[in-house]
Amino acid sequence: MNRIPAITALMLTFALVFVLIGNFLGEPLISLAESDKIIYLTFDDGPSDRVTPKILDTLKEENVPATFFIVGEQAVNRKQLVKREYDEGHTVAVHSFSHRYGEIYSSAKALMDDITKCNDLICSITGEYSHIYRFPGGSFNLGRELIQAVTESGLYYVDWNASFRDSEIPRPTPRSLYKAALSTVSNPRRVVMLAHDSTDKSATAEALAEVIRHFKEKGYSFARF
Repeated sequence: MNRIPAITALMLTFALVFVLIGNFLGEPLISLAESDKIIYLTFDDGPSDRVTPKILDTLKEENVPATFFIVGEQAVNRKQLVKREYDEGHTVAVHSFSHRYGEIYSSAKALMDDITKCNDLICSITGEYSHIYRFPGGSFNLGRELIQAVTESGLYYVDWNASFRDSEIPRPTPRSLYKAALSTVSNPRRVVMLAHDSTDKSATAEALAEVIRHFKEKGYSFARF
């Protein structure tokens, strides 16, 4: 559903993780000087009634964009939240319809069927198909066949190089997530931050404003895919 140019092929390899954006063709996502510092806030696994509205409220208050990688099964009965994400200027992107690894990664066809089902839902809500995708669990250990199926379909896939670690830290507090978001940054010039807006991620919503203000104070610009 992007209302921005297609993403230039770009692979950034870092000590912690890498980010892959694009499939070797296209125009730049955003024009950046070498001195610019930029951060992409990304949220996976939503929408949820409990957490997504709080995240959207904070993004609106702080006047920054984000990218929401949605799960179709969560969005079917929460279309108004997906529409709000879109209407408030964020990118609504494909994460999965079912998010069941054993099913979607069983074959390239199963993967693409899952993506198409999620993307059809996005289009039914926003009026546009998404060209942006995030593999559940990331692309890091997936076979070439699955990655190729995605890129050859014209989708651009996005991993991350920083994280709230909100799916890893047991019983996280907003402070522990804030510290994780800062400490996991592996390339301080181009940050793709992973977080989640599923229903059990209240601490993420509570930590978000402080994370945003930190990066603002450090001179970062905020962008969406």
